Amino acid sequence: MTDVAAFSFNKLVIFGVGLIGGSLARALRERGEAHGARMVVGVGRNPASTARALELGVIDATAALGDDAELRAALAGADMVLLAAPVAQTQPLLERIVPFLDPATIVTDAGSTKSDVVASARAALGGRIGQFVPAHPIAGRESSGVDAALPDLYVGRNVVLCPLPENPPEAVERVAAMWRATGALVRDMTAAQHDRVLASVSHLPHVLSFALVEQILNSPDAALKFSFAAGGFRDFTRIAASSPEMWRDICVANRDALLEELDAYTAVLAGLRTAIENGDGAALEAVFARSRMARTEWQEQRAAPDDSVGPAK
Repeated sequence: MTDVAAFSFNKLVIFGVGLIGGSLARALRERGEAHGARMVVGVGRNPASTARALELGVIDATAALGDDAELRAALAGADMVLLAAPVAQTQPLLERIVPFLDPATIVTDAGSTKSDVVASARAALGGRIGQFVPAHPIAGRESSGVDAALPDLYVGRNVVLCPLPENPPEAVERVAAMWRATGALVRDMTAAQHDRVLASVSHLPHVLSFALVEQILNSPDAALKFSFAAGGFRDFTRIAASSPEMWRDICVANRDALLEELDAYTAVLAGLRTAIENGDGAALEAVFARSRMARTEWQEQRAAPDDSVGPAK
C-alpha cells in the first residue's frame, strides 16, 4: 500500500452528493489527510438530496443546477469538480458548467465506464478537454444515497485514472493525490482497457444478479422460492439492490465489452448444461475445482498487502 500523500484544496464542487460523492466529501473532511479550507459544495437535480447532505454536514453549501447565479458562485474559485452522477448525464452536465468553469479548475468524474465518458467530455469541452481527468473509484455498497456515505469507503480500494493526452501531468497528479487522501490505491489504465476489465468483473456480475432475481420473479411459484432463499441467494443477489438507473446507463454505455462477456459466459453455461444433461460429474467437478482455486487465490491476494500489482500513483 502506498503512503498517503498530502492533498490540499479550498473548494470542491460535487455534482451528485450520494454514496460516491458523499463518501469522498466525508473522507476529505473527516480522515485528516486533506488540508486547506476544504469547503464542499453540493449540486444536484433533487433539492431534497442536497438538503439532506447539508443537514448531515457532508457538504457546506448547496447550489441549484438550474440556477445560473448559484452555479456561477458555486464554481467560482473551485479547485476541483467531481461528477458523481450517472454516466449518461456526463455530457449535459459538462455543457451546463463549462460557461462558469475557471481555467484552473480540474474536473474529474466517478463513472463506471470510461470510453463513453471521454467521448462526452470531448464533445462538451472541446479545446478545454485538458481540464477533465477521467477516473473511476471502484468502491460501493448495496445502499445508495448520502445517508450511506462513509468516510472510510475508499480505504484500500482501487481508483482507476484514465489520463488523456491533453491532461497536464500536474492535473493528473492532483486527482491522484485527492484519491490517495481517502486511503485509496490509484492505478492508471486506458479507457478501453478499463471498460474491458470492468465489464468482466463488475458489469457482468451485476447483470447476472439482476437476471437471477428476474428469473425467479417470472416463475409461477416465485413467492414460495423467495421464502426458501437463504445465504447463497443473499450473497449472489446482494448487488441486485444497486441503483437501476445507474446500471441501465452502464450497460448501454459499455455494451460492446459487456456483450463479449455475456457471450463468453453463455458459452460456459452451455458447457455446464451439457455436462449436467450427460451426467458428466468429472467435467462438472473439474470446472468447480478450478473456479474454487481461482477464487481462493483471489481472496488471499486481497487479504495480503497490495504491493505487487504494479506501481501505484
